[in-house]
Amino acid sequence: MAGTDRAKTLAAKPEDSEPSEQEKQADHAAQRKRWLPLSLGALGIVYGDIGTSPIYALREAYLGHGAVAANAANLLGILSLILWSLILVISGKYLLYVMRASNNGEGGIIALVALLNPWHASPGSSRHVLMITGLFGACLLYGDGTITPAISVLSAIEGLETVTPAFEPYVVPITVGILIALFLLQSRGTGGIGKLFGPVMLIWFATLAALGIGGIVQAPQVLTAVNPLLGVEFLLTHQLAGFLVLGTIFLVVTGGEALYADMGHFGINPIRIAWFGLVLPALVLNYFGQGAALLANPDIKQPFYELAPNWAMIPLVVLATVATIIASQAVISGVFSLTRQAVQLGQLPRMNIVQTSRKEYGQIYIPTVNWMLMIATIALVVGFGSSSNLAAAYGVAVATDMVITTILAFFVARRFNWHPLAAALMTVLFLTIDLAFAGANYFKIPDGGWYPLVIAALLFIVMSTWRGGRNLLKMRLHQDTAPIEDFIAHVEQESPRRLRGTAVFMTANKPQTPPMLYRHLEHHEVLHKQVVLLTILTEDVPRVPASERLQIEEYGQGFYRVIASYGFMQTVNVPVVLKFCGEFGLDINPDNVTYYVGRETLIPSADVPGMMLWREKLFAYLSRNSARATAFYAIPHERVVELGIQVEL
Repeated sequence: MAGTDRAKTLAAKPEDSEPSEQEKQADHAAQRKRWLPLSLGALGIVYGDIGTSPIYALREAYLGHGAVAANAANLLGILSLILWSLILVISGKYLLYVMRASNNGEGGIIALVALLNPWHASPGSSRHVLMITGLFGACLLYGDGTITPAISVLSAIEGLETVTPAFEPYVVPITVGILIALFLLQSRGTGGIGKLFGPVMLIWFATLAALGIGGIVQAPQVLTAVNPLLGVEFLLTHQLAGFLVLGTIFLVVTGGEALYADMGHFGINPIRIAWFGLVLPALVLNYFGQGAALLANPDIKQPFYELAPNWAMIPLVVLATVATIIASQAVISGVFSLTRQAVQLGQLPRMNIVQTSRKEYGQIYIPTVNWMLMIATIALVVGFGSSSNLAAAYGVAVATDMVITTILAFFVARRFNWHPLAAALMTVLFLTIDLAFAGANYFKIPDGGWYPLVIAALLFIVMSTWRGGRNLLKMRLHQDTAPIEDFIAHVEQESPRRLRGTAVFMTANKPQTPPMLYRHLEHHEVLHKQVVLLTILTEDVPRVPASERLQIEEYGQGFYRVIASYGFMQTVNVPVVLKFCGEFGLDINPDNVTYYVGRETLIPSADVPGMMLWREKLFAYLSRNSARATAFYAIPHERVVELGIQVEL
């Protein structure tokens, strides 16, 4: 008889020795030396979105839809609100508070949700509600991923209109052409041009600062806007109209979520150094410089470009276009990364994920997502026609995400034993600001703000259907299976003919017999000398070290269970897992391995209790069109045997 009492562990997690104090100091010194180049890199990736906001943000707040009267008092009030929004939301909330919620160095809303470990929480429980809330926040980021490239590149190209109105008919076609080229280049990776992101954005922020200083010199009274009371007075004076202006002022902080999402690429300190050392001063100087230009001439329509002398107009448009392309690239890469996390955690169907760099793990390309983003982005440019119109759609998704991030951060702070009063005070402060911005943005819904909400709702339906369908499929497949110990006992008793080599069966993390193994023995009446039941687990951490990846159990009769643990930022490679098993005593010849993979044909049925029929049909469609397990797990297709089975949902 083979059972759990005779199972033995072949691999265990090694104990790491505690580093000495000298080693810790040397490690810290080495890290500090890397901060400057990492800070330069953060300029191109982390701050691309927020760094291109000056092209359109103040223009929309002062001159866009629903703007207040163009006078000095209103302008100073708006500038004060812009300044303190940057300080409170970006500096305070994200850089000093939220970024402390690190999931082994990684950030972003998926990583934040994973810190709460909610994936197996009971429906209706608080952790389950937080999971649903966080996943909806992730869905909102997809809407933002299409709007950001559209509004950024379009606003830059609109600068050509300041050179001559003759360019106006060509703004949209040029923008569409640039976006098509940008998405076509994604399959080649960003390794080469990525090295230029930081230096180009360094020039961009230096240009922002220089233009801003030139404007401030002409009207230095604009510096009085540092007084926060001017912003408060503006809101109290204009009441509802002032509140609605917050919806456009919010455009200056829309890149806040990127700070947290890209934390794992650069680390907290380099991101903070880049912000306080360059980005924040450059943004404030430029916004104040634009304010000075508007004080001098309230009739100008493009205050950002009006800061430049005539001879520099074309070079500035070119630089702005390059900066917005970089910002768009950063957002697209962020959507790719978010999608991989969702796929690894079982929230989206398997997709073809292409690693575009052998050195940089974060550089990936997902064809399906890329083409969907391209179509949606181009449709936005053509449909809305101008960055002013797009500004009405921009902000709703990000503002809602900021509210969700603040709520999740509170529960994470409590989990990490923050004092309840301290966590509550921080949450009340930032949630008040977030709700004010979100409420103002919701007034944009009729003018285009509905778009990211519709995208988020559709994606959320896909996510929830996929998650529910997977659980239902597992239940259907395993409802008639017996424990693996009973199956091995049956093998020991019947002694079927054994073939040389190794058979690998992918299975869930349960001590049950894989349905494919049942059917294989039933139909062929033979087994391989070695049978490996392989389980891939995705942990609630970004990366699992190789030394902690494998757990191997021997059950007897040539049966082994191998559990390989990966983080949600890692890509699974099954042949590498099997090769690694040799270091722990389980020798597997890759030339004698046969992989048995199940291919389920799903049959939606209203007669069997499960999901609603339309959701079962959607799940069946998603399952048919998901990437094949062989490609997703890098299994060599020439060594695969597929066993088909019909499953009534």
